[in-house]
Amino acid sequence: MDFTLTPEQTLMRDSVERFVAEHYAFEQRVERERSIAGWSRDHWASFAELGWLGLPIPEAHGGFGGTAVDTMILMEAFGGGLVAEPFVPTVVLAGGILETASAESGAAEMLAEIVAGDRIVTLAYAEPHGGYDPRFVETSARRDGDVLVLDGRKIAVPYGAAAHTAIVSVRTAGASDAPDGITLVAVDLDAHGVTRRDYVTYDERRASDLTLEGVRVPVAAVISTLGEGLPALERAIDRAIAALCAEAVGAMGIVLRATIDYLKARNQFGRPIGSFQALQHRAVDMLIQLELARGMAAYVATEVDGDDPFARRNAAAAAKVQIGESSRFIAEQAVQLHGAIGLTDELFVGGYVKRLTMIGREFGDEGFFLKRYSLTEHLESGGFS
Repeated sequence: MDFTLTPEQTLMRDSVERFVAEHYAFEQRVERERSIAGWSRDHWASFAELGWLGLPIPEAHGGFGGTAVDTMILMEAFGGGLVAEPFVPTVVLAGGILETASAESGAAEMLAEIVAGDRIVTLAYAEPHGGYDPRFVETSARRDGDVLVLDGRKIAVPYGAAAHTAIVSVRTAGASDAPDGITLVAVDLDAHGVTRRDYVTYDERRASDLTLEGVRVPVAAVISTLGEGLPALERAIDRAIAALCAEAVGAMGIVLRATIDYLKARNQFGRPIGSFQALQHRAVDMLIQLELARGMAAYVATEVDGDDPFARRNAAAAAKVQIGESSRFIAEQAVQLHGAIGLTDELFVGGYVKRLTMIGREFGDEGFFLKRYSLTEHLESGGFS
């Protein structure tokens, strides 16, 4: 399979890498992490000016109609700089769902605002008793005339404090784990009945838990057809997994280079520790894991835009498992090979280790996706099991 970049993709990669090198040095990143928001709105505006926020958005909605491979190139560079702006939640997840919505829902207007950098949209699907399964939905929606009345809880909502809107999965029919009966609705996070608990995550990013009590949403403004929201939700999550895999590859590449540089610079017994064959072998093992991860990230990027849900789910599951294994191995080796400073916040590698740890668990850990991969080909219809 040929993964040679086009001239346009090469120009975009170089542009993103230059921006990241200029604005995401260690000291700059730490300063932003310690701020209230945890990310930069000025950089977000720059993303809009450079066209990155419209990269995967269809041209009909003001974007560029880029492929998952284009997003992979962008996200690998973002991973190299630990870019913390809410690109995946807003552009990949929310944008991917909104592009499937009807004209009456107001999705087109929201997509235009996303591309312009004027609206932060997030996804609220995880629930306290649902684990990683997006089809487990206890948050209820009952109809009251021309509105839906929402009640329930959502957890680990990325950038909930910064978002203007959340796309929320609610149950309009069926049991709590049924694949049918799930509806996606856009909820104004300033609406009456929405309460939020904000917190900082392990990797210094921001998330929120939402409580919905009698929140009223117009039926005409729902994002999906009533009861048929799961396919759009799963497709968006698979695309987000592909983006996270690319981000992890970018982060792993930085960790590997930093570790090799340290092995060359650190002296023990009168010579660089990198001259010891045992440590060289460990560095080679890290490189092998990086290349395995890179291959799987490229593979899933070529599959998630396809129309076959089984191929898409299998690719996303397989890539997530390999990314989890590779990122854990590389992070552990980096910490050990850096010795006592490997676990300190003062060492810039620590931020990458934290982020890789979180990516390994976003949307599901290795065990969850191993199960998903083994069951996908036996399913007759969409959904997790």
